[in-house]
Amino acid sequence: MTFTLGRGTEIVVLACKTMSRLVLGVNVQDIYKDFASFWRKLTSESQLRWIGPERGVTHLATAAIVNALWDLWARIEKKPLWKLLVDMTPEQLVSTIDFRYITDVISKEEAINLLESQHQTKKTRESTLLKTGLPAYTTQVGWLGYSDEQVRSLCTKYLSLGFTAFKAKVGQNLKDDIRRCKLIREAIGYDKKFMVDANQIWEVEEAIDWMKKLAEFKPMWIEEPTSPDDVLGHAKIARKLKPLGIGVATGEMCANRVIFKQMLQAKALDYCQIDSARIGGVNEILAVYLMAKKLSVPVCPHAGGVGLCEMVQHLQMWDYVSLSASTENRLIEYVDQQHEHFENPTCVDNAHYMPPSEPGYSTKFKDDSLTKFAYPNGTEWQRMFHEGIFPVPTD
Repeated sequence: MTFTLGRGTEIVVLACKTMSRLVLGVNVQDIYKDFASFWRKLTSESQLRWIGPERGVTHLATAAIVNALWDLWARIEKKPLWKLLVDMTPEQLVSTIDFRYITDVISKEEAINLLESQHQTKKTRESTLLKTGLPAYTTQVGWLGYSDEQVRSLCTKYLSLGFTAFKAKVGQNLKDDIRRCKLIREAIGYDKKFMVDANQIWEVEEAIDWMKKLAEFKPMWIEEPTSPDDVLGHAKIARKLKPLGIGVATGEMCANRVIFKQMLQAKALDYCQIDSARIGGVNEILAVYLMAKKLSVPVCPHAGGVGLCEMVQHLQMWDYVSLSASTENRLIEYVDQQHEHFENPTCVDNAHYMPPSEPGYSTKFKDDSLTKFAYPNGTEWQRMFHEGIFPVPTD
């Protein structure tokens, strides 16, 4: 599984079909024996690499293929993915990662040492995870366009569900942002965590100036303040906002581990937001977690879209048990919608993600959802083609 917003799905589907020739007919156990080499083969095929070297549509397709392979591996082993990862030795886990282009930050040997340093206490954290889960934050209260009454009502609802961290969208109108941030703070108090998200809308100086005016509401971070490719821009924003106690969070649109490497090296982010479908699947995400650990940056996964919550929970659970050994400043985004399409949806209890017990990556759709939404023959797609919402596929 990978993730799109709708239009453009047909391009990703075609990319998956084009890349599938590198996978079909390969013995899956041979892939798992040397996953790093297979991942490099998938991302380094010269003609496909020309149109997208580990970025864009080809990398979304890479994520789809690689996520499917990890889901299959976990099902073969009859374990949820987080448990498959946790049960690996440091050497086994590191063997799945392609370290090309990142050895100036972390080597295989350093990665093994980081994992070995936590190895003796893993069982204790796994037991804690099974009992209490991992903390989540909600984005539901702060969508643009909500009425004041909706915002108040949603804050009350999620407080009653145990949430202590809330996020709001900002960036279109400063006066409106001030009003909405004040409204949320009045509803949740100043003892709760509060974050804001600009979705890449600002210029660098504009981001700094805007956030200075929102500083009174004590946001923990500003998410995606500017272009996701602007490493130095993010670094400047982070430097200017640090005295105000505001961190910078980004990563959901980060193209690959190399951009993450530069962001981390430049101190351009205070909270690293991996996305389960944006870069090349689990293998590359593990590399980002390891770099973030070495450089002491907490990972707070981006989620919310269809299937993203289902996937990122596994990654963060592995991180807690095997790598970071901490929940401090680490939160997983949660949006409580569209989970009904999955056979094994997320379970969030008292604002904590509870660990899945079913084998796999929690990405198996219900048959009914596939009948409706599989591209391009699902009944909902056919309806949208007929109504002209999307163009009819040409083949």
